[in-house]
Amino acid sequence: MFNPSEAKYANGLLCQLPYPTDDTRLIIAAAREGISRLYRDGFSYAKAQVLLLDLCGRDEYTPDLFAPEQPVKTERLMSTLDAINGRWGRGTLQPGRLTKTAEWSMRRELLSPAYTTRWGDLLKVDAR
Repeated sequence: MFNPSEAKYANGLLCQLPYPTDDTRLIIAAAREGISRLYRDGFSYAKAQVLLLDLCGRDEYTPDLFAPEQPVKTERLMSTLDAINGRWGRGTLQPGRLTKTAEWSMRRELLSPAYTTRWGDLLKVDAR
């Protein structure tokens, strides 16, 4: 919540990637590096944002003759991750590490799109 008596801090920076990429690991590493450069201890943070600029599809990009390119291994890895998540559900495989494990969380793989408005989509449970 906004408190006029607290010290203020605002900053921003642009993290440039070494080459056009769809490698989630590289994008996350750039975002983490940017956050570590911007973070200042002693301030209450209300929000943060990461902007991704110059996004384009793989087939819309014309590579530079002299610039480094994304390794083929990376393209295969990202395609495999996308295929697994497409088949088994979003978030099945995620990059990075989980720092906090939830003791319980709702599984939403089979959740109806209208679970709050369509009675017929609700599961019936017999508790005896």
